[in-house]
Amino acid sequence: MRLPRDLGGAELIKLLCKHHDYREVNQEGGHVILETNLPRSHRSAVPDRDPLRIGTLNAIPRAVAQVKGLPKDEILSPR
Repeated sequence: MRLPRDLGGAELIKLLCKHHDYREVNQEGGHVILETNLPRSHRSAVPDRDPLRIGTLNAIPRAVAQVKGLPKDEILSPR
């Protein structure tokens, strides 16, 4: 799957909260801290910028996929 080049931080935060059981716990400067406890505890900092850099957009879904036990392609595609 090709990564979307125009995805912003706010959109990624919304997607992770709505479809992958993350919740916003804090904001430090330009980064929003997300946390989940399902299936295990995981925290991630998502920059609140538009658009996200491609390396960042690759790293965050990869980490979420590893925690959730899903393929990376399923993280960015809505269910």
